[in-house]
Amino acid sequence: MKETIILGIDPGTAIMGYGIIKIVGKNIELIVFGNIDLTKYKDHYLKLQKIFFKVGHLIDNYHPDEMAIEAPFFGKNVQSMLKLGRAQGVAMSAALTRDIPITEYAPLKIKQSITGSGSASKEQVAAMLQRILKFQEMPKNLDATDGLAAAVCHFYQKSNPLISKGGSSWKEFISRNPDRVK
Repeated sequence: MKETIILGIDPGTAIMGYGIIKIVGKNIELIVFGNIDLTKYKDHYLKLQKIFFKVGHLIDNYHPDEMAIEAPFFGKNVQSMLKLGRAQGVAMSAALTRDIPITEYAPLKIKQSITGSGSASKEQVAAMLQRILKFQEMPKNLDATDGLAAAVCHFYQKSNPLISKGGSSWKEFISRNPDRVK
């Protein structure tokens, strides 16, 4: 059975969360999740360099087949949005230089995929991931579970027959896939 490893990233310029999962068939397994702490660096360009190297290091160590990344949400502070977009772009560049395909998800889509509600809190997302992946200790900073949520969302989006085939109903799915219905 083919194994797929997915790296999820929650971009940030202070804390960048990440999570890596392994998929075998329809089974999902936690490999690792954590944070890249950038608070000790004052220079924004140095932070971008650290993001590039640290995401590259994760890729080189865990060999993900795909990357899922949270899209920056539109805020009122244009400067913050610009910095976040740069952080996301640098993380994406680290994957692209290693030929890793990237899928971007809106925060609402990630929350909805994990909890069923697009307005779920970080705590609700983390608690649901803890149930799904059966990890014992909750991280101090929930950016780690946000990165993990991006990876799990990507798995769900790829494995849902209605989404992956572009269908809109079970009737449509059954008519296109009679061999998959018993």
